[in-house]
Parts: sequence; structure tokens; C-alpha cells
Amino acid sequence: MLQPKRTKYRKAHKGRIHGTAKGGTALNFGSFGLKAITTGRVNARQIEACRRAITRHMKRSGRMWIRIFPDVPVSKKPTEVRMGKGKGTPEYWMCRVAAGRIMFEVEGVSHALAVEAFARGAAKLPVQTRVVARPGAR
Repeated sequence: MLQPKRTKYRKAHKGRIHGTAKGGTALNFGSFGLKAITTGRVNARQIEACRRAITRHMKRSGRMWIRIFPDVPVSKKPTEVRMGKGKGTPEYWMCRVAAGRIMFEVEGVSHALAVEAFARGAAKLPVQTRVVARPGAR
């Protein structure tokens, strides 16, 4: 699973995701992309599950790029623990995804195959998505 090798701080605030994405809104590598329509938090397990679903449906043909990276630690306290005594330990890593962000890109497959692969991958994600294509790519 994806996670940073090292970070400046061990724990992070939850934060809020406002508005639309500042960058990463255009296709840079592939012909087809999976774009987030709504904002949300995508964790490393969901990214990995989406990646597996897409590559399995494409039968490892073509090429895929993951354009998001889970770099925010999410801490959690154990169950049935009283309030206080500080913040919990980091449990997993997640990525803040704003609306308009391209999350995955593929190249070297047909339009129909890319749409179906992205549909299977999008089912694993907690944000609403749509497939975008480079002009002239079919």
C-alpha cells in the first residue's frame, strides 16, 4: 500500500476540503482519466483496491498512472477508551481529494475498455467520479 517514507510531523489535523481542486485537473499522461466530481477523503486501501480493479479488467494491457498519494496520517484511539490522554496513534494514510481532481489515468486501451475499467475502480472509491478523455482519443 502507498504511504510516505517519512513525514515532517507524525500526526495531522483532520482539515476540511473546500471548493474545487487547484491543480491536477487536466490529463497529463494518458488518454483517459478518472476525475473526482465530489470532495472526499480516499485512504490507501481504497486507492489500492481501485488500482487492482482497473488493472485486472484491462488484463495488464496499456499503462496506468495513479495521480493521488495518501500523505495525511489519520489517528484513531482504541475502542472503549475514555476521553483525554492525548491524540491516538496514526492508524492509516489518506489523501484529501477535491472536486475536479484527476485520480487515475490510462493509455493504450480502447475507450470502451477504459470506461468499463474505470467503472469497476470507481465502485471502490468514496467519491463520485466521471471518465474524461483527451480530445480525439477514442
